Amino acid sequence: MAEVAKFEEEVSKLKTLEKDREKYFTNRQEMEMRLTESRNVKAELDLMDSDSKVYKLIGAVLVRQDLDEARSTVEKRLEFIESEIKRVESSIADIAKKANDQRDKVMAIQKSFQAMAAAQQAK
Repeated sequence: MAEVAKFEEEVSKLKTLEKDREKYFTNRQEMEMRLTESRNVKAELDLMDSDSKVYKLIGAVLVRQDLDEARSTVEKRLEFIESEIKRVESSIADIAKKANDQRDKVMAIQKSFQAMAAAQQAK
């Protein structure tokens, strides 16, 4: 019976790792969308003349912003998002390795159960 409890515990750990991996994938997708949006904003800002007026939405108010400041802000946002994507990708790789290791443990326990069942039937 202790083997069954251990097996259930290991399966539970595996499920938790898989849920965490899904959260990281969702987080990465959201960051990819933000990255694409920020790249589009940067492209639009790059098309503007130096005397163009740029406004930033703060709450319900549009506030005038310097074009160079807007470009700098968007560039910093792009750098931040790209670094976050790299961090999330490394977390995904780490959790995938842990999930594979956990899956191997579960399969080893299953094989031991099958061996015990075969031994019982052989008697």
